[in-house]
Amino acid sequence: MSRKAAFITGGASGMGLAVAEVLSSRGDWDLHIVDLNASAGKAAISSLKNAYFHQTNVTDYASLTSAFENAFNASGRIDFVYANAGIVERDNFYEKHDLSRPPPEPNQLSIDINFKAVVNTSYLALHYFRKSPKIDGTSPALVMTASCGGLYPSEFCPMYSGSKAAVIQFNRAISYCYHLENIRTYATCPGTIRTNLLNGEEWKSFPDEYFTPMSTLVKAVIKVVDGGDLEDSKGRRFAEKDAWGLTVEVNGENFYYREPYKFCDENMEAMMKFTSMENQLARIEKTKKEKANGANGR
Repeated sequence: MSRKAAFITGGASGMGLAVAEVLSSRGDWDLHIVDLNASAGKAAISSLKNAYFHQTNVTDYASLTSAFENAFNASGRIDFVYANAGIVERDNFYEKHDLSRPPPEPNQLSIDINFKAVVNTSYLALHYFRKSPKIDGTSPALVMTASCGGLYPSEFCPMYSGSKAAVIQFNRAISYCYHLENIRTYATCPGTIRTNLLNGEEWKSFPDEYFTPMSTLVKAVIKVVDGGDLEDSKGRRFAEKDAWGLTVEVNGENFYYREPYKFCDENMEAMMKFTSMENQLARIEKTKKEKANGANGR
């Protein structure tokens, strides 16, 4: 049995740890838990099989690179990257300030962790997926944690909402190029899950019926990591060859593969398809064939 290796940011608690626990139960995964919280990280790996902890500041590129390098050196490969670390902003974006002077710069740590760190994690994942020996019948998977707040506006935390929307579009933008290298990418958009994103007192304001079970999120993530044909809770199906680049909304007991944005008109659709990477590569290939046919005809 070929062992695989997972690299999970924000893996010491919440969704990251829940996914790690399922993979650990299978017995054929190395688990690289990446988190800033050293005590939580050490506690997490104590209950997981074949687990390593890498204390990492995901907003620091050197720290994140070091974690990837150490994980790869320990396992000799990386097959699944879960760009999951995230926080919600604590400051009031709408706070009134002294009008006689410019306001202070807003704290944008939520953007740094929720989006910029996801970009860097995805960038490094591509490099280490390329370095990893291939296993027949499998392809690496990159899963990014976005949020329902990236699909619908969250007025109380606009920077969080904006950063999560950016993750959704970032996944859609990179998915084709990653797919060309047999790498599958996804963005998950969970509803409200009881994690340490908020504390116990803050969670009390949420009615129980609005919570999404952690098990639903884990099921959705594990399905895309395993690959193959996919089907969501509405019966929407994707054959294995098309099951990549998806936005996965998770709510209650269900998960859904969301449609991309619709074009405003035919001209916009034609323009965006013309400028797409797929179209550009097709035109390059066509030009090569025409030149080759011309050379053969001389």
